[in-house]
Amino acid sequence: MARLLIDTEYSSIDAYLMGSALTIAVISDTHDYVPQNLITAIESADEIWHLGDICQKESLDRFRALPPDFQSVQGNCDPFGQSPHSLILEKFGTRFRLQHLPPEEPGGSVDAVLFGHLHYPVNLKTEQGHMLNPGAINGPRNGSRSSFAWLSITEKGSWDWQLEPI
Repeated sequence: MARLLIDTEYSSIDAYLMGSALTIAVISDTHDYVPQNLITAIESADEIWHLGDICQKESLDRFRALPPDFQSVQGNCDPFGQSPHSLILEKFGTRFRLQHLPPEEPGGSVDAVLFGHLHYPVNLKTEQGHMLNPGAINGPRNGSRSSFAWLSITEKGSWDWQLEPI
């Protein structure tokens, strides 16, 4: 099973200790708001995963035009139907399910469920797996700030989840 590191900062020393890492920018709930500081931050990622509520096709096209590989799922405010409702992605033996709405329960056939919709961050570990939400770019709730997350996964299958305010 994957191991979740709950450090407050991620450094090059951590990457060295963890082995070579794949860096994924995980974003959600942009609702047509794609600030330049977000683009600048995520364009250096190896991959970008969007957890839904992009809203306009022009915003979707903007993400797809970035150099990193882009994956997205359909949100409840996405009218264009160009993304699946959920995706299961496996990286170095660790399985992640991407979806927009919160899961009824974590786990199943995956190590972690990544979801959006709530507009605030969630990092919950249970016996069945992890439930992770990067918060929202547009319209954060419950006193949270606009944020996304960095998901770093090593070749050994260990991974780290770090929130990044914007």
